[in-house]
Amino acid sequence: MAKWPNVPYCYGWLALDARGAWRMRDEAAQRAHAPGDKLTNAALVGFIARNYQHDERGCWYFQNGPQRVYVNLEATPFIARTDPAHGLALHTGQPLKPPEQAFLTDAGAIVLRAGDVVAQVDDRDVAQLLQLLELDGRPVADEALMAWLGGAPGALALRWGDGRVDVERLKQDEVAARFGFVQQPQQSPK
Repeated sequence: MAKWPNVPYCYGWLALDARGAWRMRDEAAQRAHAPGDKLTNAALVGFIARNYQHDERGCWYFQNGPQRVYVNLEATPFIARTDPAHGLALHTGQPLKPPEQAFLTDAGAIVLRAGDVVAQVDDRDVAQLLQLLELDGRPVADEALMAWLGGAPGALALRWGDGRVDVERLKQDEVAARFGFVQQPQQSPK
């Protein structure tokens, strides 16, 4: 690190989409507010995943030698997918520990918290988790779920393993503030 002490941090060049894909955002993609090109090189994706962490501001980045490459988050710092061996696995490849909290957003997203990990479930896997929801101890019908999401009373829970996790309502635009992460990291003013 001492060899390159003044390497600037990168902002805006890397993004994590809501399906767990890393996206490279060149200058044209940044100007157009486009998602960027999906990274498909397994070695590069693995390198990013192994070096993915956050700073004290709640900004997520991957460490590339002396340089931090900050990540724009479309959803949450982690994306979870269903996995036959582990139940749910993160986009980084690790299994998601049993969730301690579950949330259903007004946009229909499921967000899970397990320890320090906050993960939105990939939208392609939400239907599988919806089948595990119960309202007042019974499987929930679509109409009842929509009514609950709209504010109707009832205790919504996610069956997980041998137990249940209470599900809370959460506005999509409040997810980052609730869990203390920054979706669009910016360089700190000097």
